[in-house]
Amino acid sequence: MGPFLSAGTGSDLLLVTKLLPPGSVLGPVWGTLVLAPCPKPLLPAPMNMLSQVAFYQRTDPTQREAGEFMFEFDQDEIFHVDLERKETVWRLPDFGKFTSFEAQGALGNIAVLKKNMEIMIQRSNRTRARNVPPEVTVFPEDPVELGEPNILICFVDKFSPPVLRLTWLKNGQEVTEGVSETDFYPRQDNSFRKFSYLPFLPSQGDFYDCRVEHWGLPEPFTKHWGEAGAPRDPAGHRPGSQDTSETLVCALGLAVGIIGIIVGTILIIKGMKMNAARNPRGPL
Repeated sequence: MGPFLSAGTGSDLLLVTKLLPPGSVLGPVWGTLVLAPCPKPLLPAPMNMLSQVAFYQRTDPTQREAGEFMFEFDQDEIFHVDLERKETVWRLPDFGKFTSFEAQGALGNIAVLKKNMEIMIQRSNRTRARNVPPEVTVFPEDPVELGEPNILICFVDKFSPPVLRLTWLKNGQEVTEGVSETDFYPRQDNSFRKFSYLPFLPSQGDFYDCRVEHWGLPEPFTKHWGEAGAPRDPAGHRPGSQDTSETLVCALGLAVGIIGIIVGTILIIKGMKMNAARNPRGPL
């Protein structure tokens, strides 16, 4: 199946971020919405920040609608609302044990955003925002050891709009089993970031790629994990292999050290004998 992103398409996007004061209770938040971009705050940055983030977008020419509603604490997701299932999804299940959030409140917010976007489209004469291409990084969750289960993370950052397709490849073949993704996380510059996770078992000779498709890219971008098609550990070495140059230098250094000790010992003994011969002791 071909990519669902195509050149020349665009998206109308309305992003709303609301900062909540300390002690706020999770629940539907109504009031004045501050539309991005926002002016720089006059007060010093707070130590901690609880924020409500919502966006609605419509893709042309398909008129495909999408949206997102979430709460964050210091840019870490607390929960988001699945708008299709109309239910709250906690980033960590334990969060739902001590608080709750009614999904209906999120649906109401999205409905307001949809109406406001129509007004803004008319006022802006349908001027579109610029597509910003993503930055892509791939790294393992833990230090790599052959035969030990691990997770590869594909971090896609600083892109806009929040329309993206991620594909994992193992040895050039698409992988879907066990793959999971986060929602689109907003950044303070009104761009977005996203994570994708692939459980894997490091094996000799295997290599992985994270392929990213976005309107800001002229073609799909593939980020390789490792160099020359071989995974590497955090120190930069291929698992199960040795760095020949480092081993050679170490061996030469050890050999030179041993020779130096032997030669030094011989010279000391020889010097002592010569000194004794030059200064013979007389009878007491």
